[in-house]
Amino acid sequence: MTVLGIETSCDDTAAAVVVDGTLVSSVVSTQLEHAEWGGVVPELASRAHERAIVPVVAKALAEANLSRSDLDAIAVTVGPGLIGSLLVGVSFAKATALALDIPLVAVNHLDGHLASLYLSEDQPAFPHLNLIVSGGHTQIMKVHSSHESALLGKTRDDAAGEAFDKVGKLLGLPYPGGPEIDRRSTRGDSTFHAFPRTRLKGYDMSFSGIKTSVLYHLNAISEDAREDYLREHIDDLCASFQEAVVDMLVAPVKKAMKDHRIRDLGLVGGVSANSRLRTRLSEMVSGLNGRLFVPPMVYCMDNAAMIAMAGYHQFTSGVTAPLTITADPSLSLA
Repeated sequence: MTVLGIETSCDDTAAAVVVDGTLVSSVVSTQLEHAEWGGVVPELASRAHERAIVPVVAKALAEANLSRSDLDAIAVTVGPGLIGSLLVGVSFAKATALALDIPLVAVNHLDGHLASLYLSEDQPAFPHLNLIVSGGHTQIMKVHSSHESALLGKTRDDAAGEAFDKVGKLLGLPYPGGPEIDRRSTRGDSTFHAFPRTRLKGYDMSFSGIKTSVLYHLNAISEDAREDYLREHIDDLCASFQEAVVDMLVAPVKKAMKDHRIRDLGLVGGVSANSRLRTRLSEMVSGLNGRLFVPPMVYCMDNAAMIAMAGYHQFTSGVTAPLTITADPSLSLA
């Protein structure tokens, strides 16, 4: 069973091939044109996808030593994401499926992140919990099987990754701010400033308050003194901010694990690359006699390997999509 996966939800053009549940190729073309703008520009992203998708798919097939005629199905991200970017991938996948007369599988990008755990030999048992943390989403999922999950909690406003990037911009750090904050935090004092931790009932989270708190903290310093202050304490501010965000992520996950008596936890999405989050979750899970599962770093970011794997599981379960399906930028797992 051979499935081609296509991912174009944001600014990475990616294609991958899964054969009988095993990843055999994965290609990602990352767009560099957004750095000077401090964030992804949707129009630039969709145009870049148009240029890259044909050669990226061709390279993925070549690395798998396959041709298009060897494909049994095509899986594609249909949402959530940027509408222009999604449409490039969905249109390409639909046209290819029609031309080859093979099934199309519509994959939720977040289901793809859940499936990234299945790209490794060591996998969590069912049911398990999964924390999805990225620039656009922060959710706690209870995963019942490779193609069935339920939402337990989510952010009510900003995603954790979005907060990282926006605070990075406030601090004058290069885009994306998340990795730079993580790097600087290793040299800083996490107790330097006590940023507020938002606590909500249940398993929901909120990250807009801490972002505003950082802004207020900086605004309380005169413009004349701010440059010197940041030069001396930017690593401490990064560490203090990061510790607060990690606290707000770990607390509801710990509560969910206790309430549902689950000991296996997955951590997926771009922010799963954050070293402090990995350490804190590992310590928390170990204290509950559980296990933490994190995909290899290359599959933490957006990629088509996870889409191909999610599509493979859906396809083998008999789930396909009509060629009339279209992109849905607001698609969720709720």
